Amino acid sequence: MVRLLALLSLVLWASAGTAQDDVEPGVLDQWNADKTLSFDAISADINDFVWVARPVVVFADSPNDPRFIQQMELLRDRADDLAERDVVILTDTDPDAQSALRMRLRPRGFMLVIIGKDGEVELRKPAPWTVREITRSIDKMPLRQQEIEDRRAEP
Repeated sequence: MVRLLALLSLVLWASAGTAQDDVEPGVLDQWNADKTLSFDAISADINDFVWVARPVVVFADSPNDPRFIQQMELLRDRADDLAERDVVILTDTDPDAQSALRMRLRPRGFMLVIIGKDGEVELRKPAPWTVREITRSIDKMPLRQQEIEDRRAEP
């Protein structure tokens, strides 16, 4: 009986390890590996980014919306500036999917939302913004100011 339990435990442990190996890395892990990537809002849990990153969420009713296309081009062109500020880009172009972010933020058509590291909405815009405008807005946030001061203090 003891041998049977030991064998059963070994089989369960081995299968659990295999199942974990098959799991795709989460959005947070992928973002940590490459901070210039953007992610679908449906696959992301906004709570994973609290105190870790500043989500910039781009909503549109279609991936073909000219404002969405323009905004994504603006973000891609200066992705390194956003990565320096711990920005993760989340997109939602499917109103029918009713993502958790869409339900929480209630966009109407195109909308750009900047969320602070504390998880609170800092800014909503109904039109595309340049990365310069986004980074200036982020740089005015108290937590970002503290990050800049801490960086200056480092030897």
